[in-house]
Amino acid sequence: MIAMIVTFFGIGRLRPAPGTWGSAAAVLLAVLVYQAGGALLIPLGAVLAAVVGFWAVPQALRLTTDEDPSWIVIDEVAGQWLAMSFTVIPLWRHGISILDAWPGFVVPFLLFRLFDIWKPWLVGRADRQGGAVGVMMDDLWAGLFAGVGSVALAGLYHAVLEPML
Repeated sequence: MIAMIVTFFGIGRLRPAPGTWGSAAAVLLAVLVYQAGGALLIPLGAVLAAVVGFWAVPQALRLTTDEDPSWIVIDEVAGQWLAMSFTVIPLWRHGISILDAWPGFVVPFLLFRLFDIWKPWLVGRADRQGGAVGVMMDDLWAGLFAGVGSVALAGLYHAVLEPML
């Protein structure tokens, strides 16, 4: 059961770049859930994935000498859903299909992967903590930064670029 959780039902075993596969699977599932009318399930899913991740990751780490094994992707799922929460809630409140506003899931995905790989500031600090907390927290910070960045870019687009078009 622990392996199914931390690999997000085996997605973490895909190669290359299991973190990107985990993030992509999280985005796909979130888009499907949103389109089925469950927009608010995405932030709830982020919280649930984080809580379950904080429970399961320490147990998975006992099975390996690697401090942050690439096959553990529940952290990417939690962070990606956190990032998407910043765009899906406003889209839902305005009754807009996420497929019609495709940057609402593409931009959080790209920014999340950027921050997760680059590890700026608090993301890198959390990653250097090591252990289960480091594994989970760097992706939650990356998700927060990606979510805020997505909102900032959407604001810039709608306030500056869209009126010019």
